[in-house]
Amino acid sequence: MHYQKEYAPNTRETIRRQTMHQFVDAGIALYNPDKPDRPVNSPKAVYQIESNTLKLLRRFGSSGWSEALPDYLDRRETLSTRYAKERAQNRIPVQIAPGKKITISPGEHSELIKAIIDDFAPRFAPGSTLVYLGDTGDKWGYFDAELLAELGVEVDKHGKMPDVVLYYGKEKWLLLIEAVTSHGPVDAKRHTELTRLFSSAKTGLIYVTAFPSRAVMARYINDIAWETEVWVADAPSHLIHFDGEHYLQPYKTP
Repeated sequence: MHYQKEYAPNTRETIRRQTMHQFVDAGIALYNPDKPDRPVNSPKAVYQIESNTLKLLRRFGSSGWSEALPDYLDRRETLSTRYAKERAQNRIPVQIAPGKKITISPGEHSELIKAIIDDFAPRFAPGSTLVYLGDTGDKWGYFDAELLAELGVEVDKHGKMPDVVLYYGKEKWLLLIEAVTSHGPVDAKRHTELTRLFSSAKTGLIYVTAFPSRAVMARYINDIAWETEVWVADAPSHLIHFDGEHYLQPYKTP
């Protein structure tokens, strides 16, 4: 209460979002200087005061403060720009269409999403269009709301979207793909959630769980819903079908 600001006990989220983000953007603090490619949602996140800022603060109250402050402020914008560029360099580029790229936050989860776009889509939905791509740093990393509305689906930002949504125009399918590195396969509960979220679609729906490796898949094998597909990034030319009479086909026509 010393600064007339209340924070919820036993949580870092408010401070992270309402203070540290702004400090990082201003170049006052550095985010993960020891490992710049650390995933955004990692519990090991590190914040470190920027060295020039620390030098300035240590002079507060001294005779040199009045000279040090204007000099620091003159260089502030340059430092902010440089640190912003350094953060951008660690983002993962994803080619979402010919001649069109976006970048997503670094981390294992984003690497798997990139593999879905680069390896899964050309093999099993060639020529498909990206409708949605989630990002650990920004939930709505890419979203073509207009295309999804044309296909009969409108979702608000409270809807729990799958990690990747592809529209395979040749077959008139929407592929709903969950990228799993630590949690979240298409289990029975998630299958029901996605079915409800996309219930108004004018297309067939296909449910896919993507894993980075078979070792990760093995941890979730008992949870995966029937009548869904599984793709593993370390064996990209193969697709695993979980029961049902169809292979990579929707079970209900719109």
